[in-house]
Amino acid sequence: LGAFLDIVHQDPVLSQTKLIAEPWDLGEGGYQIGNFPVGWAEWNGKYRDAVRQYWKGEGGVIGELGYRLTGSSDLYAHNGRRPYASINFITAHDGFTLRDLVSYNDKHNEANLEENRDGSNDNHSWNCGAEGETDDPEILALRARQQRNLLATLLLSQGVPMLLAGDELGHTQKGNNNVYCQDNELSWIDWSTLEDARPLLTFVRSLIQLRKNHPVFRRRKYFLGRRIHGAGNEDILWLNPRGEEMSDQEWSDSFARCLGVLLRGEALNDTDRNGLPVSDENFLLLLNAHYEDIDFTLPARAADRTPWHIVINTNDLEHGVIDGTGVEWRQANFPLSARSLVLLIEPRNAE
Repeated sequence: LGAFLDIVHQDPVLSQTKLIAEPWDLGEGGYQIGNFPVGWAEWNGKYRDAVRQYWKGEGGVIGELGYRLTGSSDLYAHNGRRPYASINFITAHDGFTLRDLVSYNDKHNEANLEENRDGSNDNHSWNCGAEGETDDPEILALRARQQRNLLATLLLSQGVPMLLAGDELGHTQKGNNNVYCQDNELSWIDWSTLEDARPLLTFVRSLIQLRKNHPVFRRRKYFLGRRIHGAGNEDILWLNPRGEEMSDQEWSDSFARCLGVLLRGEALNDTDRNGLPVSDENFLLLLNAHYEDIDFTLPARAADRTPWHIVINTNDLEHGVIDGTGVEWRQANFPLSARSLVLLIEPRNAE
């Protein structure tokens, strides 16, 4: 909290400006995430790492993931900042692009003429079974699904999503994670690939529209995890694959790679700019980073009511993102495919 930040806070222009910190600096103790003052938002590198590790299939990270999906209150609530202080991102100007994140285990920076010593070695990436370009249809399908998983997680998380230009088109840098010196086809976005990228682009556009349409994904306050006055239900509920509330032990289980998040739009506990109460539909987000399918039991209360509707299923290209209420799902269990994300909605007229 140096003098510079004090001066910015007192400046009549800068103090009223949206300020975003990239909280890295040189030297010991240079990583200052969560330590900027009120008025600043921050690039959330912990969000990036947790989401990458989870979809890579690493165990023991769902506790960390829970904080990141809900706006990182552990980083920003202590000094009065809100969820929008967290600038969530999967990829940025340095590091792998989204496509390369699911296509390479290691960096390939030979073109930088530094004997591949430059760039980060800690990427939390996974090539899905082959290093770099491949014609294997199964690997290509998995890579496409992993990109959808990562993008859907980003756009459905509390906080402010930051999308790297070109990720919506499947831009590749051929495994180079440090293209600072490459002003050529390696770093340029190739718009001639737009037609091939149409499915991914459509998916991203639909995700953005979904986020805009539903305030439950853009909360201005942190979840409380308890009943909201007048709503009668908890604002958020974390579920294991049996449809039961997550126990303290399950949050730290090394084998846990699947969870559900029930977001109650009826318990937003917020008002709009005119002071009127804000509410939304209820959503159920199911995530499975396991390599096997999991039969997920839907919450008992919801199963007894009018059915859920499928809004997103990253394993179903036909029903990737649905406008409106989506396809009905009346069964008590949902067959959650390996390495996939599903979003279900309980429409307001479901009574």
